[in-house]
Amino acid sequence: MQKKYLLAPGPTPVPERALADMSLPIVHHRAPEYSVILQEVRDNLKYLFQTKQEVLIFTSSGTGAMEGCVSNLLSAGDHALAVRGGKFGERWFDICKAYSVNVKALDVEWGHTVSPKSIEDALNEDPEIKAVYIQASETSTGVYHPVKEIADIIKKRPNTILVVDAITALGVTNVPQDEWGIDVVVTGSQKALMLPPGLAFASLSEKAWGFVEKSTLPKYYFNFKKEKKSLEKNQNAYTPNVQLIVGLREVLREIKEEGLEKVFKRHANLANAVRIAVQAMGLKLYTADEPSNALTAVWAPEGIDAGKITKLIREKYGITIAGGQDAAKGKIFRIAHLGYAGCFDVITAISALEAVLKELGYKFETGSGLKAAQKALFGE
Repeated sequence: MQKKYLLAPGPTPVPERALADMSLPIVHHRAPEYSVILQEVRDNLKYLFQTKQEVLIFTSSGTGAMEGCVSNLLSAGDHALAVRGGKFGERWFDICKAYSVNVKALDVEWGHTVSPKSIEDALNEDPEIKAVYIQASETSTGVYHPVKEIADIIKKRPNTILVVDAITALGVTNVPQDEWGIDVVVTGSQKALMLPPGLAFASLSEKAWGFVEKSTLPKYYFNFKKEKKSLEKNQNAYTPNVQLIVGLREVLREIKEEGLEKVFKRHANLANAVRIAVQAMGLKLYTADEPSNALTAVWAPEGIDAGKITKLIREKYGITIAGGQDAAKGKIFRIAHLGYAGCFDVITAISALEAVLKELGYKFETGSGLKAAQKALFGE
């Protein structure tokens, strides 16, 4: 028998209490019992997003909410700016193109953060840009973009909104929507929300709701106005994934019990330990600038295909980490430390990584990474 460990940046492990709740008999989504559950979920989502606004819920992957953030906010021919610094930045660009939005790409070298000044320059060059689309945490590269600084630029422009994919940032790093003046925040269930894939979320500022009123792009299922109207009655517009909503109630309770500040600190400590450990082994971080606390992207040693590392660590030790995507495929591997993650997930990952790298012929001092991780987590 081989025990399995899930240390990829989504899906992530699910807490036992949520699993237990999701195994209970299903309730009908139009029954009074469900409305009580949904009311608690609505309240606690506002706590997580740090907003007074309604948080929309859709039964889909996070990409569904991303698509809705184009179709509900813009009209055909509108100008938009998409920051392309990884696979998911490219997704924003592609969705805009699919809806006939006149989208400009702001290309950023993979592994690097975007400069807020470059966004300001782009807005000055094209004052017709109505929306800037960006990731907070770019999952494919392990980069954290300077969302606060970008929000400071855009909130001064009444005709432009900032739309942030926070799918691997929300619940990991402090991204206070109302305080920072972020117009739209998107996330998904299978990351720091510690649930299986299948739920997507979007929260809009009053400014962004004004854009919704003017949008003429086609929309049906991902209809923000319709969903908001239903939520205000403690209902979903269409049939939701009831068991995931039940699980969501529990994980949001657990997040509140821990408290957001402690949640952010835990993720920062785990991320720091992984970074220190891999560098102690002589490995180099892929992220050249500000790293995300959700995951650590690491260059594979010279002469070793990163795919061999992820394959061997999965097949021999039952640990799932992630490889590189698109431009980074075969070059990097990514260790996640978000959601239902703790100190011994880091110890497990580094121990197995050392064993795999030794087997693949990489020369380093055995135990160097593990020792560094333990010191970072537990002290001298």
